[in-house]
Amino acid sequence: MNGTGEIEAIHVSDESAAETKGVEAIEAEALDAIEEEAGIALEPGAHRRNVTVRNAALNHLVGERFRVGEAVCEGVELCEPCSHLESLTEKGTLSALVHRGGLRASIVESGEIHVGDGIEQL
Repeated sequence: MNGTGEIEAIHVSDESAAETKGVEAIEAEALDAIEEEAGIALEPGAHRRNVTVRNAALNHLVGERFRVGEAVCEGVELCEPCSHLESLTEKGTLSALVHRGGLRASIVESGEIHVGDGIEQL
């Protein structure tokens, strides 16, 4: 990842915020693209990822450590879309998000994250 990305939105309920053991992030650019290409406009959080980022190439962070806000995470695997996601949204969501469904990451060092915080590879 070249440069620094930024957290655009956080989608976590108050009940689950204290229990978060991992991060699932999606690129805002991917959401913009599926709206433009497939006419699918997902409501905030409908993609079931808990962080939306901008200017961060998430697919390149598998196996890499990165700082997000005060936390340090490690990319575990791509977060490919599933049929359950499509059942909660609309037909075509699964195929539109293939290979751009985001990143599943483990938390190596806990810390607070906020909208506007930077994301940078370590």
